[in-house]
Amino acid sequence: MNFLLVTLVVLAGLLAVAAASTRVVKQYERGVIYRFGRVLRNPVPPGLLLIVPLVDRLQKVNMQIVTMPVPAQDGITRDNVTVRVDAVVYFRVMDPIRAGVDVQDYLSAIGQVAQTSLRSIIGKSDLDDLLCDREKLNQGMELMIDSPAAGWGVHIERVEVKDVALPESMKRSMSRQAEAERERRARVITADGELQASEQLAQAAEVMTEHPAALQLRLLQTVVEVAAEKNSTLVLPFPVELLRFLERVTPSEQPPAAARSSAAEATPAGILDHSTVTPEHAPPRVPVYSDVRAAAHGVQPGQCG
Repeated sequence: MNFLLVTLVVLAGLLAVAAASTRVVKQYERGVIYRFGRVLRNPVPPGLLLIVPLVDRLQKVNMQIVTMPVPAQDGITRDNVTVRVDAVVYFRVMDPIRAGVDVQDYLSAIGQVAQTSLRSIIGKSDLDDLLCDREKLNQGMELMIDSPAAGWGVHIERVEVKDVALPESMKRSMSRQAEAERERRARVITADGELQASEQLAQAAEVMTEHPAALQLRLLQTVVEVAAEKNSTLVLPFPVELLRFLERVTPSEQPPAAARSSAAEATPAGILDHSTVTPEHAPPRVPVYSDVRAAAHGVQPGQCG
């Protein structure tokens, strides 16, 4: 009975020692063993690991890429604009021994360096650079973070600026500026179109000057275009040159009115030549007193009572 009890106690002690000395390192991890406080030379590969209880201590280091968001930082740009910028940092541990020995907490250290680097980048950059040239800012920020992180056994994979928050007044100013720029471009494009149109019209005028029939053909084409719109009235322009041509070729004749005026000038004043006076040109008849009385009694003027 005593022998069985001792055997059970020994087996229980062996199981406890085996449980205390057995460790499992995952595929994405590396192990750092501290023996009596000193680090062994090489990190432990993944798999099953046996350590000496009460002598060795195992520290596991994650070798995966870590995504760390950088809290939004308030800052003033080089052109005195208040902005709020946040970013994200991608990094991984390259040397697990240095990451576990050279720095107390490499995650917290990387986060603090990222925040200070972001504030430094904000102060060294203009607003236009933050909005338009982010690739250059990302590279500069990556170099600033990677310089101290390399001494901790950490490699910075990538740094990205996520968002740039602007004050509302600045947003309104930028919208007005963009609107003015669009109006300027529209006016330049319109002026350029008018310039090209005027050049084409000048060339067309030179061609029509050399060939007058082209102007008449253009006139007829315009008439056809106007008549195709179901209009009830058609306005046909009459060339002024044609009127001047007709005026030149028409013989000059003295009108009858001029002849009569010359005859009237030849007649002495106060003498009326009845032979030259036609009925339609006769002077109006002045009514006399007898005609007025006859009209009152219903008798036509000139009739006998």
